[in-house]
Amino acid sequence: MQIFFLTVVTMVAFAANSILTRMALEGGYIDPAGFALLRVGAGAVVLSGLVALRGGALPLFRRNRIAGALSLALYMIGFSLAYLTLDAGLGALILFGVVQITMFTQSALTGASPSKRQMGGAAVAFAGLILVLWPSGGGGTDPVGAALMVLAGLGWAIYSIVGRSAGDPLAATSANFVLCFPLMLLLPMFSGPSFSGMGVALAALCGGVTSGLGYALWYIVLRQIDGGTAAVAQLSVPIIAILGGVVLLGEAVSLTLIIATALVLGGIAWALSAKSAPAGRK
Repeated sequence: MQIFFLTVVTMVAFAANSILTRMALEGGYIDPAGFALLRVGAGAVVLSGLVALRGGALPLFRRNRIAGALSLALYMIGFSLAYLTLDAGLGALILFGVVQITMFTQSALTGASPSKRQMGGAAVAFAGLILVLWPSGGGGTDPVGAALMVLAGLGWAIYSIVGRSAGDPLAATSANFVLCFPLMLLLPMFSGPSFSGMGVALAALCGGVTSGLGYALWYIVLRQIDGGTAAVAQLSVPIIAILGGVVLLGEAVSLTLIIATALVLGGIAWALSAKSAPAGRK
């Protein structure tokens, strides 16, 4: 029950990232590049401060640290630039589709192949996401935006995979954010930054709390679940974010949303009721 509770809290934190981002960007308070830059900066400050208060040191030069920082930067940069041209719903489908495929593949290659029930549940859950997130209207998909979101998905999947070996989740996440921040300075080169007080506050909240602390919690969870379970659980994030938008932003509830929610949650429950194949089974 403890790991279930921690997983739910983590998924809610991830969904809160989406809601805060939508509030900041759709409200015109800040541009995507500026939001991402401040998000990582705030996360680095909050997390390194917590590590310092605990009396520890940042493991900046440990094994996997470069991989963690680079994959986080790849996710943040790809995600931010993709949404300059990509529909939000289609972007989420690409992102979570790539994450799911990558983490399932990594599990299979390391001998912990997802079971048929996990694969079936994941397929049902992803069908629910397609139902609720597929963009309406005509027009083609921007190939550059789609490619950037694929890179973002690969970055987040690698970040999650690396996190399974993190000895100290808080210190590891803090070091990742600190090392990632200089790379985020590349973002203003692609779009001129535009800031406001509200935009800065939303970015700081997203970075310092729901991203920084949420990612540290995710590293704790990843040490106790397999890759297939981690991949499937994350399919709940868009649904939680949409439901949060209904409650916090006054967005409408539709029959499609209700059906999609049932599919996603049902698929996740079905997948998580199964066990992965034992390590070493081919």
